[in-house]
Amino acid sequence: MPALDTVDRNILRLLRLDARMSNAKLAAEIGLSPSACLRRIKIMEKSGVIRGYTALVDTGNADEMIAVIINITLERQTEDHLDRFEAAVRRHPEIRECFLMTGGSDYLLRVEVASAGEFERIHKEILSTLPGVLRIHSSFSIRNVLATRTRGRR
Repeated sequence: MPALDTVDRNILRLLRLDARMSNAKLAAEIGLSPSACLRRIKIMEKSGVIRGYTALVDTGNADEMIAVIINITLERQTEDHLDRFEAAVRRHPEIRECFLMTGGSDYLLRVEVASAGEFERIHKEILSTLPGVLRIHSSFSIRNVLATRTRGRR
């Protein structure tokens, strides 16, 4: 993976804000010619710095959804326990993200719910039945600061 300079980091910053921005506009904002900008993007794509582009899909009630961050501590951290837990998590689309962590908990999960009642169902039917779970600690988000960022801010 190539070392990223300030120009590359600026390209990535702008693409994170708007991946559909035209190359001409991106180049102008960065201060490069369009061909130089596109060449840098292609290098970052080929090297794996940029792994792809995605669409953020509005489910119709995104502003009403509550992100819940869940810290999971397992009974044991053996490879078998980790594998069984991760396999079980993959079977539940309600769990949007799952990270193996260092520190105080073994995993950090993210789910999105419309209400505390919906989270209670997920807690009872899914989280508490995951294999090897010793402790579940959940925190409800107030808002996603980056998702609500205005386009004019950088």
